[in-house]
Amino acid sequence: MKAKNVWILSLVSFFTDMGSYMVTPLIPILLSSSGPMIIGIIDGLSESLSSVLKLYSGIQSDRLKNRKRMAIFGYGLSGIGRLVLIFSSTWIGVFFWKLVDRTGKGIRTAPRDALISESGGKNKQGRAFGIHQMMDMFGASLGIGAAIVIMQMEGSKNIKDVFLYSLIPVSIGWLILFCVKERKKQPEGSSRNESKNVHFSWKLLDSDIKKLLLIVLMFTIVNSSNSFLLLRASNLGVSNQNVLLMFLIFHLTASSLSYVSGAFSDKFGRRGILTTGYALYGVVYIGFAEVHSFIGFITLFILYGLYSALTKGVEKALVVEIAGSSSKGTALGFYAMISGIGLFPASLLTGWLWQQFGASVSFFINGIIAIVAAFMLSMTLRRIQKS
Repeated sequence: MKAKNVWILSLVSFFTDMGSYMVTPLIPILLSSSGPMIIGIIDGLSESLSSVLKLYSGIQSDRLKNRKRMAIFGYGLSGIGRLVLIFSSTWIGVFFWKLVDRTGKGIRTAPRDALISESGGKNKQGRAFGIHQMMDMFGASLGIGAAIVIMQMEGSKNIKDVFLYSLIPVSIGWLILFCVKERKKQPEGSSRNESKNVHFSWKLLDSDIKKLLLIVLMFTIVNSSNSFLLLRASNLGVSNQNVLLMFLIFHLTASSLSYVSGAFSDKFGRRGILTTGYALYGVVYIGFAEVHSFIGFITLFILYGLYSALTKGVEKALVVEIAGSSSKGTALGFYAMISGIGLFPASLLTGWLWQQFGASVSFFINGIIAIVAAFMLSMTLRRIQKS
C-alpha cells in the first residue's frame, strides 16, 4: 500500500508537470517584450502567495489529517487556472493565470509531500522523494518535448495551441490522484475543535529545523526564476525551439539522476550531496554570466539538471528526517514557504540588477552568494549532526 502510494503520487506529478512544462518555458518568450522586471514581478508575487499557502496547508494537514482532499483541491484549481492562460493576450492575463496556478500549488504541495513521506518508510525517505522527483522531472521533459512537436506541426505555430493541449495531461494527473489511499486518524493530543485552529508560529519547529531553514532562506534569495535562464539564452540569439531543447536537457538530466541522488543520501548521508548541489548552482550561475556559445549553454543546462537532482528530493528528505513523524506536514509547510517566499525578492533583485548593470553582473552576484550559502549549509549540518 505504502509503496503504491509513492508511485501513484509520482504519476500525478508526472502528468501534471507534463502539462505545466508544455507551458512554462513559453511564458518568457510570450513576455519577452515586457522586459525582465515584469517577469520577475509576475513570478515573484505568484510564488510568494503560493509559499504562504504551502505553510497553511502543511499545518492544516497535520491537524486534520486531510492530506488527500487538500491535494485534490489544489491540483484541480491549477487545472482550472489553465483556462485563464488560454484566453490571455497580455502580461496581465498571464499574471492572473500564474496567481491561480500557484494558489493551487500552494494548497497541494505540503500535504502531497507528507503523503509521500508517510508512504516511503522511515529509512527510505531519500528514495521516496527521489522517485517522485524523477517522475516529476521526466514529466516536465516530455511536456517540453510535446511543446516542441506541437509548435513544429503544420498549422500550429501559435503557442496558444500548446496551452490548449496542455489541459490533457493535467486532467489525467488530477484523476489519478483519486487512487491514493490515505490512512485516517485523529491527531494525537488534540480534540476535533482544537485541530481546526491553525497557528503560523515559528515556535512549532524544532531548533535544528530552524537552523536548516534559515540557510535554505539565504540560498532561496538568490535562487531566482528559471525564466531568467531561458531569457538569457533567448537574448543571446538562441532560437525558441533550441531554448525549449535546452530546458528539455535540463529536465532529462534531473530526472535521470534524482532517484540515484536520493538513494545515495539514504545510504551515505545528505550533507555532502546537498552541499555539493548548492555549490554547483553557484558555479552554473557564474557560468551563465560568461557564456556565449551554444555548446556552453548546453553544458550549463546539464549541470543545472545535476544541481536539481542533488537538492530537490534530498532537501525534503532531510527536513522530514530532522522534524520527526508528528510534525512532518508542518515542517514541510515551513520549508515550502521559505523556499518559495524568497523567489519574489530573488526574481526582483535579479531583474533589477539585469536592467541596471546587465545580465552578467546579475548572474555573477547570485552565483557568489550561492557558494557562500553552500559553505554555511555544510557547517550548519555538521553542527546538527554533532548535537
